[in-house]
Amino acid sequence: MPEWSSRQGRISLPPPGARVVVRYLIPTGEATDALGELLSVDDQALVVDGVRGVERIPVDTVVAAKGVPPRPQRRPRGGR
Repeated sequence: MPEWSSRQGRISLPPPGARVVVRYLIPTGEATDALGELLSVDDQALVVDGVRGVERIPVDTVVAAKGVPPRPQRRPRGGR
């Protein structure tokens, strides 16, 4: 499990390939989230493939991060 120190202390993430949510600070000082597949983690950045595409998130901007369950399956629409 990748682990590193962030603004909020130690953060542990599941291995690459897992679904994660990452809260991080943008240049305005506000926080935003990235939700998607964790592609990679190193000492400088997390890379998440999410709804907005692939995002490279500098580790020093991360406020919180955790693994989340897989995306729910869509129920088929069917007539009766």
